[in-house]
Amino acid sequence: MLVTRDLQDPLISVPAVLTFGVFDGLHLGHQLIMNSVVERSRSLGLAATVVTFDPHPRAVLHPDTAPALLQTFEQKMESMRDLGIDQVVILPFNNALSQMSAESFLTDIIFGRLDAREVYLGRGFAFGHSRAGRFELLKQFADNLNRVATEVPEVSVRGHRVSSTMVRRLLAAGRVNLARRMLGRAYEIEGRVIEGHKLGKAKLGYATANLKATNCVIPGPGVYVTLTRWRERLDRSVTNVGHRPTFGGDPDLSVETHIFDVDAELYGEKISVQFLHRLRGEKKFESIEALSRQIENDSGQAANYFKKAARRSALRNQTE
Repeated sequence: MLVTRDLQDPLISVPAVLTFGVFDGLHLGHQLIMNSVVERSRSLGLAATVVTFDPHPRAVLHPDTAPALLQTFEQKMESMRDLGIDQVVILPFNNALSQMSAESFLTDIIFGRLDAREVYLGRGFAFGHSRAGRFELLKQFADNLNRVATEVPEVSVRGHRVSSTMVRRLLAAGRVNLARRMLGRAYEIEGRVIEGHKLGKAKLGYATANLKATNCVIPGPGVYVTLTRWRERLDRSVTNVGHRPTFGGDPDLSVETHIFDVDAELYGEKISVQFLHRLRGEKKFESIEALSRQIENDSGQAANYFKKAARRSALRNQTE
């Protein structure tokens, strides 16, 4: 997959079938748009193209209210690659681009430089200076050029419209199950293992990896059933997100993961944690012994979760 920040890059394949937007989190709504782009590009023999912006437009125009991003740049690119996108054109969002009219954006970039033959746009998306451009304008331009413009419908899960804002709210509330359904995958954070207070194995009997996450959005405090990716492995784990109240409390949110049946030294290594299910909220225990017993209970519940998931998977395989 070609990833370029240069609109004049000679490696950009034109004409194209494309979409444009921010696509924070690449949830099911975004995936529906990109699947449409990929399907039509394969039919026409053209490049499946995404035009996106970096940084997030609100980080430039309204930094005080800019949303925390659900994915790192690398995670977003990997997700697009997995969806079958052929090329991603990243427009550096700055004050100059923010002043470009919606008409000029379509004329110069979408139907000009990228020679879009078909464009798929999420419902309600606005573009151009003062967000003046809407799907109706895109459709008008496409019709005049004998091109195709399609507005992709929204996706709902359990009666809730799927959106990046909704996913952020769910994660903040610890509702990783519903967030997973909206994302079409488990929410994942990544980072490097750093030295913590070294209390896990010494006082609690459970070795933990203290993760310094690069993601901006961390699920709300609590204990979660997780999968941890490290050294090309994907292992069952249980993860605590919180402020360590039993040990006096930390002002910063910590992410500590206990990987089942693993006692490896991971300091400095890059790992990622996928959040599957919330077991309980964070609480302060009256003693380290009480906390240790609870961790044992949490690990048991997590193990049962994986056993049930394995049985469900086996049953599905038998019925297919």
